[in-house]
Amino acid sequence: MRSLRNLVLLLAAFAATVILLAAQSSSNDSDKPLKDQSIQGLVRDIACPIQNHESTARKFNRDCALQCARRGSPLAVLTDDGTMYLPISASMPDTDQRAKLLPFVGKYVQVKGDVYERKGLHAIVIKDIKEDPNVKLQGDAFQPE
Repeated sequence: MRSLRNLVLLLAAFAATVILLAAQSSSNDSDKPLKDQSIQGLVRDIACPIQNHESTARKFNRDCALQCARRGSPLAVLTDDGTMYLPISASMPDTDQRAKLLPFVGKYVQVKGDVYERKGLHAIVIKDIKEDPNVKLQGDAFQPE
């Protein structure tokens, strides 16, 4: 009886593993982009939201984000769920995309483009970007450390 119960538990664990692996492989971890996607988020440097978990897409220090951008920190679009989308070009070799994001640092935007995902990293080929003035930000919410 005990061995039957252990076998059932083992089979259930195996089934759960197969389901999890299938879900992971269904993500877009390939060379093919998700075409013409739309994302919304805050344009900012990447360092602060990685190092400071209080920093979000709507609560951040605008001065700090601008200073980091001026000093050359990589820029990204940080979504409300915490996902960061790095800008990439449609061509290989890749070309610099900072000029597309610099006018929007510290602003909440809507971006349309092709999205690539690989091993948890998200990138977007920006086709269109515009500020979303309807989103209220707390740009001076806290001071950086």
